[in-house]
Amino acid sequence: MIPHNLTEFIKLLRQHKQLVEIDVEVDAHLEIAQIHRNVIAARGPALLFRNVRGKKFPVLTNMFGNELRVELAFGRDTVASIGRLVEFMVAMPMPWRDMWQYRDLVPRFLRIGRKNKPALSNFITSNDAQIIPATTSWHTDGGAFLTLPLVHTRYAGKDNLGIYRMQIYQADELGMHFQIGKGGGYHLHLAEQQNCDLPTNVYLGGAPALILSAIAPLPENVSEFLLCSFLLGRKLATSPNPINSIEVPNEVEFCLSGVVPAGVRRPEGEFGDHYGYNSLTHDFPVFRPQTIYHRRDAIMPATVVGKPKQEDFYLGDYLQKLLLPIISVVMPNVRDLWSYGECGYHSLATCVLAERYEREALSTAFRILGEGQLALTKFLFCIDKTIDLRDFPAVLTHVLARFNPRQDLYIFAQTAMDTLDYTGESLNRGSKGVMLGVGEVLRTLPRELPALADSCVSAARVYCPGCLVLQSKGKGTEAIKAVLALQAVQKFPLLVLVDDVEAVFKTAGAFIWTVFTRFNPASDMHAADFVTMAHKTSYTLPLLIDARMKPSYPPELACDPDTEAKVAKRWHEYFPQRSSHRVEMGDATSLTV
Repeated sequence: MIPHNLTEFIKLLRQHKQLVEIDVEVDAHLEIAQIHRNVIAARGPALLFRNVRGKKFPVLTNMFGNELRVELAFGRDTVASIGRLVEFMVAMPMPWRDMWQYRDLVPRFLRIGRKNKPALSNFITSNDAQIIPATTSWHTDGGAFLTLPLVHTRYAGKDNLGIYRMQIYQADELGMHFQIGKGGGYHLHLAEQQNCDLPTNVYLGGAPALILSAIAPLPENVSEFLLCSFLLGRKLATSPNPINSIEVPNEVEFCLSGVVPAGVRRPEGEFGDHYGYNSLTHDFPVFRPQTIYHRRDAIMPATVVGKPKQEDFYLGDYLQKLLLPIISVVMPNVRDLWSYGECGYHSLATCVLAERYEREALSTAFRILGEGQLALTKFLFCIDKTIDLRDFPAVLTHVLARFNPRQDLYIFAQTAMDTLDYTGESLNRGSKGVMLGVGEVLRTLPRELPALADSCVSAARVYCPGCLVLQSKGKGTEAIKAVLALQAVQKFPLLVLVDDVEAVFKTAGAFIWTVFTRFNPASDMHAADFVTMAHKTSYTLPLLIDARMKPSYPPELACDPDTEAKVAKRWHEYFPQRSSHRVEMGDATSLTV
C-alpha cells in the first residue's frame, strides 16, 4: 500500500530513517531553502521544519529527494503495473482464455475514479493566505511562493490538475504562473473567451500520488485524477465544495478555493527556477481565494528548485519511466524516449525509434514535437538503435557518426518556447532543432585533442568522440568565424563554444546544462557553410553551437552569502551531534548536476 496522505508518508519516511525533524526556529524567508539545498547537495534526508518563525504550521521539504523516497511514495511495482495496464488495453479485445493473465487488474479497474465522501466539516476555514508558511528560496525572488500547489481548474465539465508556482501578494490575492502548453492555461484561455472567471481550487499536500499526477505530462484529455486513483489503488474520496462547486480531495492539508478572474494580470517574479537561472518579472494571471480550508494540524509541503540536481529531478526521471508505456501506445514506433533533467527536461530529448520506411524518423520527430508537453522540446535527437539514453555522451557519439548534415539537421525558427527558457527572442518564443542519427555509420570520429597552440582558442577538451568543446580568446561572431576557420578542428563534426571549458567538465551533467540552457537553435547553430536547396538548408561540417552566455539571458542562480553564513553557523542547532541521525552539510554551490 502506498501512502494516502502526508501523515502516512511522514510515518513511512520515519520508519525508513529518511526523515529528520528540525525543532529549532527557522525562517521561511531564505533560511529553509538554504538548509534544504545544503542537505540535498549531500544527498540527505527529507526535512520537517516544526518551528517556522511567525507561522503555526510545519513545513516539509525534500520528501522526494532520492530514489528510495520516490519508491516509498509511489510503490515498488507501480511502473510495471502501468506497463501491464497499457499492455492489457492495447490487446483488447482478446479471447477470454487470454484475459486470465490480466485477472489481477480487474479489482484495480473497479477501484479507479472518485467517490463522494463529505469531510469539509473536519477542516478549519480562514480568509487569509498569509497564514500559510510560504517560502522564499532565493534572495532575488520577488517574494514568498507556494512551490508545490496543486492547481485544480474546471471548464465545461473537464478537470485539469497541474503545478504552477504561486507568489503570495497579499491575504486575498496570489500569482498564478500559468505557462503555455499546460492545461490550466488552456482552461483560462477558454474562460476568458467567454469573459468568465475560472473556478479554481489550490491544494497543498494530500497523497504523494496526487502530487505526482499533477506533475505528469498526460495527454490533454486524460484525467490526472484517474492516474492518481490508479496509483492509490482505490477511489479518490472528495467532498462537495459550496464555494465554486469543485470537489475537494479529503486528504489534502490545505485547500484555497476561489477563482482566477478573467482579464486580470499582475507582475509576477522574479523566481529562481529549475533551469538554474532567474526567471524574470512578467505579467501573469492572479488567483483570488474566497475561502481557505485547512486541517487543524496541517503540514505545508514545499520544494526548492534551482540548478540540477534538485528534488524535482528524481520525480521527473520517475515519471518518464512511468509514462513510457503510454507514449509507446500513442506513437507505436517509439521504442524509448528520454528528456534530460540536467537541463530542465524541455531543452533536450532523445528518442529511439523503429524506422519502418525511409525518412520515417522525421515523421516521428514531428509527431513528438506535436504531442502535449513534448511540444515544448527545444532540441530532439532521433536514433534507431537501442542504447542507454541517459548516457548522453554515448547518444551524441551515435548521432555524430551517422547524421548527414545535408539532410539530417532541421532548424525551425519562430516557434513557441517553454516559458522558463530565455534563449529565444522573447517570452514564449524561440526555435527548435531536430537531428537524425539513423542508419549506418558515415564517418570515423576523432577522439584526440587537436593541436591548437598559437590559435584563437584559449582552452579545449574533447567531450565525446566527434565533439570538441572550446573557449575562444575572441568575442561575438568574430570568435565563431575564427574557430570554424581553424584547420585543426575540421575533422570534428560538432564544435561547442563556451565561456569556461573547465566548468563544462566539472560534473557528469554540466555539459548538458551549459549547452542546452544557453542555446537557441535558430540563432546559435552555425556551420562552416550552408546552402538552401528546394527550401531545405544543407550544412557543411563542422557544425558549431554557440553556448556562451548572451547579454539578454538572466543570470545564473547563486546563494545569498549572508544566508549561507547563517546556515553554516547554525548547522549543529538544526542537527545536534547527539541526534541519532547526523546530517552532512553539502556544498549547495556544486549542484550543477
